[in-house]
Amino acid sequence: MSTTPITQNPDIRFLGRLLGDVIRAYGGETLFRRIEYIRSTSVDRARGIVDAHAIDPGLGALTLDETLAFVRGFMLFSMLANLAEDRQGIAAEPGADLAQALARLQAEGIDHAAVMAMLDDALIVPVLTAHPSEVRRKSIIDHRNKIADLMRLKDIGRTETDTGDLIEEAISRQIALLWQTRPLRGERLYVADEVETALAYLRDVFLPVLPALYARWQRALGARPPSFVKPGSWIGGDRDGNPFVNADSLRLALARSAQAVIGHYLDGVHELGAELSISSKLAEATPELEALAEASGDASPARADEPYRRALTGIYGRLAATYRELTGHPAPRPARHEGKPYSAPAAFRADLMAIADALSRSGGNGGLGGDGAVGRLIRAVETFGFHLATLDMRQNADVHERVIAELLKVAGVEPDYRALDEQARIDLLRRELASARLLSIPYADYSEETASELAIVHAAAAAHARYGPECITTYNISKAESVSDMLEVHMLLREAGLYRPGNPPTAAIMAVPLFETIGDLANAPKVMTDWFALPEIAAIVAGRGHQEVMVGYSDSNKDGGYLTSVWSLHQASRALAPVFEQAGAAMQLFHGRGGAVGRGGGSSFAAIRAQPPGTVRGRIRITEQGEVIAAKYGTPESAIANLEAMASATLLASLEPPQMNARDYARYASAMETISATAFETYRALVYGTAGFKSFFRQITPIAEIAGLKIGSRPSSRSKSDRIEDLRAIPWVFSWSQARVMLPGWYGVGQALRAFGDQALLREMAEVWPFFQSTLANLEMVLAKSDMAIAAHYLTLVEDQAAGAEIFDRIRAGWTMTRDCLLQVTRQTRLLDKNPALDESIRLRLPYIEPLNYLQIELLKRHRAGEKDARIREGIELSINAIATALRNSG
Repeated sequence: MSTTPITQNPDIRFLGRLLGDVIRAYGGETLFRRIEYIRSTSVDRARGIVDAHAIDPGLGALTLDETLAFVRGFMLFSMLANLAEDRQGIAAEPGADLAQALARLQAEGIDHAAVMAMLDDALIVPVLTAHPSEVRRKSIIDHRNKIADLMRLKDIGRTETDTGDLIEEAISRQIALLWQTRPLRGERLYVADEVETALAYLRDVFLPVLPALYARWQRALGARPPSFVKPGSWIGGDRDGNPFVNADSLRLALARSAQAVIGHYLDGVHELGAELSISSKLAEATPELEALAEASGDASPARADEPYRRALTGIYGRLAATYRELTGHPAPRPARHEGKPYSAPAAFRADLMAIADALSRSGGNGGLGGDGAVGRLIRAVETFGFHLATLDMRQNADVHERVIAELLKVAGVEPDYRALDEQARIDLLRRELASARLLSIPYADYSEETASELAIVHAAAAAHARYGPECITTYNISKAESVSDMLEVHMLLREAGLYRPGNPPTAAIMAVPLFETIGDLANAPKVMTDWFALPEIAAIVAGRGHQEVMVGYSDSNKDGGYLTSVWSLHQASRALAPVFEQAGAAMQLFHGRGGAVGRGGGSSFAAIRAQPPGTVRGRIRITEQGEVIAAKYGTPESAIANLEAMASATLLASLEPPQMNARDYARYASAMETISATAFETYRALVYGTAGFKSFFRQITPIAEIAGLKIGSRPSSRSKSDRIEDLRAIPWVFSWSQARVMLPGWYGVGQALRAFGDQALLREMAEVWPFFQSTLANLEMVLAKSDMAIAAHYLTLVEDQAAGAEIFDRIRAGWTMTRDCLLQVTRQTRLLDKNPALDESIRLRLPYIEPLNYLQIELLKRHRAGEKDARIREGIELSINAIATALRNSG
């Protein structure tokens, strides 16, 4: 064990002291002393001050009620430590902002014109999803964010809040509220709950942050860029394996988003009206401004010489009418004169531009012509429209196959579509898509599944008419394997008028294949080659200008292990580039990444920069899932850091010249093929080729207990099967993290690196190849968070001890080999030796996680032995919550 001292930043010490005071005040002196004893002895063991077995950790002395309080205390400390670290900028990476990226490009000879040309067609989208790995309640996150706000006041030297409370007392009050807030949800989440949770981030963070960021980027660029970063969402449109998402969910998600964004605009226009008190007697008004003022209906004598205020009264009235029309509710602040609703965001923007132009012309050099509040509002309209975030649709290809088969059969077109081979399916679907005749029959008695799928495409068509085409632009197809999988989506879209035959045909929503397994990733270039070869598809793509492909990290990892997953994704992306180039289409990759390394987690900045040359080109979408949303976008500061990282990495990946020559890349790729093949065989042999592994996994991890957590609306498995193949990737990764094994993030890598003979080549790759550097960095992080000594205690949960010990010995030996090989390749003496910030962050947490693991094991034993005390189940769920909070990216 390292004896490097564990330091704490001042915020951690400050918040930790306040938490201790709260526990003493509300839990009593006895509880405080017991928790403090366990904490201090665990810290001493982690520091190497005493032998790991010399001090009784005191866990056995806790009653069940004290156990629950102890777990809550450690969970809250971890959450406050996360907040303190985020405030200290640990989340921000060196060079990960647009200004530094521009300086780097300039130094490399990339001129300003090339940057602006790229940004003209760029699109960077963080896509929020409801994947169930966020274990904290929204109430807990809200209190945490209030503490962050108060800490910002403390930073600037304030001692009181605006309401007169002392800052330290206000923070202590929020911590006390946290202590007395139930950490666990009492009921399972519904889709509506997930919609509201995502909406809080979009409304409270993205809406104010992005316009401010664009102002910063405009200054760095010296020119006004288009809105190339926009938010997206799956919540309310992702039906894959979630029977609770339907047409009503889609309507709800879009309506609530419209309500939030137009409400934001109403507030902005109201504030402008208060601010722009300019008199026509002192500043000349433009004809366009005068026209807006005259059309406003505001005849108040008090504002007769205030054209800006009169114009804004009219704009507010039209916007209030738009709010009523799109949400079904009156505006929160009634309009003096409710006018005609805006037909589209562009019409609202045009009126704002008239205000901005008048200010610019009348302001001279006095500053009124700058962007300011009007500019930020215009930028918001360009970025968010009337829909706030573009909503994706997603469904499994198997569902589409069944639905199309039923539609064809009921319409008398084809009695057994599912029996046709691929070419016959393509031929049939193309004939149908060339015709405007619909398949669905209004009076037909369709299955519930088919009726639901038809309802949701009709809801999407209604949404396009209501909110504009930007509200839904993509339809993701899970388990996509063929051209027919995408044509089936066009068939469904045609039923709602979202696909229209013609010369050329048009598709208002893009069919996007999601390639997930190792085999599907390898086959992706052929599928897309065949897709582009269809003349009607070539015409649609030419009209749109780009085509998206989604690549899945989670299922490819569960299928083939970490190393093979990341290499297959890299190779698939690289192999797709010439396919798109041949088709004359811009490639837009959508990366389905999770929080944990086993699901593609890790640094977005490093991951984007490590993409193969020619595969980004200004366009990229990335999922932001579960607990990662709060970590990255929980506060304005963290959101700015992460959006800056995405933007700067995309700029560099798109425009930087290749970092290595073709000969070196060929050598490295050949090495990776060999390493990946060995890692794949090793991983598959353990997970899918070892007798009893399924039972071992289900007993050594709290997978069954995680399935009972009320953290998402979606079931944990795609079917009732208990096969690992049918388990969703999130609980697969999440459960291994809880047991501190973290197997999906590293297993097979050590054996593969050890078997590869050329260690000098591996070291060379680690020094110069961004892909390999990013791969090893994520591997190193997950190894540092895992702990085989603690994991060995979970082995006591396995019923067949002999068989379990044999499997665990293989896992432990693999971990040791992976660590040793990683250290050799990276020339380090211990994990994270070259990353002191992350090392300190992880080691700070370890003493707080270890006792939680031991408590979780004992509670699992009692629960599985049949004890019925409800506090045992609550303790298990609390421990899952606390460990996930401490590990941060565990799902």
